[in-house]
Amino acid sequence: MKHSSEKPLKVFIADDHEVVRRGIRMILSETDDLEVVGEAADGSEVLQKLNALKKVDVLVMDYDMPVKSGLDTLIELKAIRPGLPVIILSIFPEDHYGTRFLKAGAAGYLGKASASDQLVDAIRIVARGGKFISPQLTDKLVSELNRETEKLPHETLTDREFQVFHLLVTGKKPKAIADELCLSINTVSTYKTRVFEKMDMKNIADLVHYAIKNNLIQ
Repeated sequence: MKHSSEKPLKVFIADDHEVVRRGIRMILSETDDLEVVGEAADGSEVLQKLNALKKVDVLVMDYDMPVKSGLDTLIELKAIRPGLPVIILSIFPEDHYGTRFLKAGAAGYLGKASASDQLVDAIRIVARGGKFISPQLTDKLVSELNRETEKLPHETLTDREFQVFHLLVTGKKPKAIADELCLSINTVSTYKTRVFEKMDMKNIADLVHYAIKNNLIQ
């Protein structure tokens, strides 16, 4: 679809699944105002490749990547390239994860199920300096404003505590979590204890049950 005669927006794609990256390339190839200029399969590769690229207008990045998670990568990017708009893609619903990423500095959050319909518009919006917020996420933000004192247990966790919580409920052991987040075992144990205390849970089974009930894992 023809869109404008201006230079195309340069888009970088980060996802650990090649089939997903190929799908995004196909979606963007249908327009003449968007151009894929690079790809990465994990967070460390994102930082490395972006450092070598002078011009990138928008980064489209998966939430759940190996080596360095999407959240860690986003936080580092905000420090070294604060002006780069980042759209987070995830299999998880916008109303559970979107607000956390927006607060961490993302310009948009998009569930993969709706990416084919909304991704092109989202990229154009954030490239102009806007925020892309889906109707579901808008409802969530409004409800959060209305009930700031009534947060769900997982919403009381810090970003790092939430990462540990998510890794625990997806079956990762403390040693694997320590390796993935570049932390010591003792530090992970401290975060794990805080998660149990803040969420008033006694064991991993309780956390997993909570995560399933609230659609935080699939």
